[in-house]
Amino acid sequence: MAHSGIDLLFQGQNFARFLQGFGVTLRVAVITLVIGGVLGVVLGALRTLNNRPLQVILRLYLEIFRIVPTVVLLFVVYYIVPQVFHLEMSGEMVAIVTFALWTGAEMSDIVRGALIAVPKHQVESAQALGLNRLQQFRYVLLPQALPVALPGTINLATRIIKTTSLLLMISVMDIVNVGQTLVEANGHKHPAFAFWVYGIMFIMYYILCAPLSWWAKRIEKQRLERSNG
Repeated sequence: MAHSGIDLLFQGQNFARFLQGFGVTLRVAVITLVIGGVLGVVLGALRTLNNRPLQVILRLYLEIFRIVPTVVLLFVVYYIVPQVFHLEMSGEMVAIVTFALWTGAEMSDIVRGALIAVPKHQVESAQALGLNRLQQFRYVLLPQALPVALPGTINLATRIIKTTSLLLMISVMDIVNVGQTLVEANGHKHPAFAFWVYGIMFIMYYILCAPLSWWAKRIEKQRLERSNG
């Protein structure tokens, strides 16, 4: 009796491998967001300082990671960096480093915009209290800027999740790579199998990204309502 696509998906270790690939995708996305988020907050704060050479360097960093395609950056870190610096890095580590640097660049722009949106009288009040620049960031600017940056950060998280599909390019066994491997191994005998594999892949990405997108829109709407009220 011929197997339908859905039967084949649950045959042997196929579905277990699929879930394992989903775990790799989720792990890379979460670690990237944490490291890149922290890096972005620091760089975003530095971009508000009145230091011309520093601003030029940080702006160049931002533009490199904004203009150059992420897949090119991924290949540079995967093929060139280990040879030049004599490093041994797994494909997953390469992806985390690349995506974290890209996330840090994007996050720095979000944080910078949120920081400069803080009313000037708040900074002036902090200065009047004798707070130094670091204390101003810690106690006045960041607590007010981070809620403003939250919608943009959540949207960036959805982009990170979708960008993990590039892991296929450096042979990391994420959900896309596992799914493609299963289709190549079984699709010629069971053409309907590809429909189920890519369909479930679509559902998994949707489950991850749709709630985040809804959350970001809701937060932004509530913020606008408060500011207009």
